[in-house]
Amino acid sequence: MPDLREFLLINHDVSTVAGMYLLDMSCSPMSGTARLIKEIEDKALTLLLLLPALPVMLLLALLIKLTSKGPVLYKQQRMGWNGHAFNMLKFRTMPPDAEKAGVIWGSAATKRMTPIGRFLRATSLDELPQLINVLRGDMSLVGPRPERVQFVERFKHEIPGYMQKHMVKAGMTGWAQVHGWRGDTSLSKRIEMDLWYIENWSFWLDMKIFFLTFWKGFVHRNAC
Repeated sequence: MPDLREFLLINHDVSTVAGMYLLDMSCSPMSGTARLIKEIEDKALTLLLLLPALPVMLLLALLIKLTSKGPVLYKQQRMGWNGHAFNMLKFRTMPPDAEKAGVIWGSAATKRMTPIGRFLRATSLDELPQLINVLRGDMSLVGPRPERVQFVERFKHEIPGYMQKHMVKAGMTGWAQVHGWRGDTSLSKRIEMDLWYIENWSFWLDMKIFFLTFWKGFVHRNAC
């Protein structure tokens, strides 16, 4: 039986088989009934949110189309649950050629924006199309924010426990975001908050984060 203090474990379990101790180092907190509750929560709340969000999304799509050339939506390949990549949807906030020289992590304030791009980012309205990702099953309403695949390959070697955030579905909002850890803030602190969320997940914690997002999570100085 190893000394558990040497491991950074999340939702681990200990059992015995034929008198021998076994250590399960990767127990998902959202399995069985809990996973079903999470799925129902996502679908029900997303459908409720889409009713008031659709007119806003249509208006924003029109403004984007009238003020800049290029598609309304922007797709980014992000790392999701169990390490599976998916295309995360956002309203386009930059010119179509903004990343032709390569993708740079962070430094959002220095990136080129469309006429309404910075407003969309500052208010997090560019994230609204991710409601479609939730309906598809790619994401959850609440969970660790997903990162681009190329940066995951880098951060998994730099941040302890980084890959453990993929034990659950990525979220539109999360425990880190409602506490202000977003944008160009400390990645290590964000991962710490994400892992705390996974370790302590419950339906009521999701509801708390959901309502805190509306209270103080949309408009934030680190959002853009």
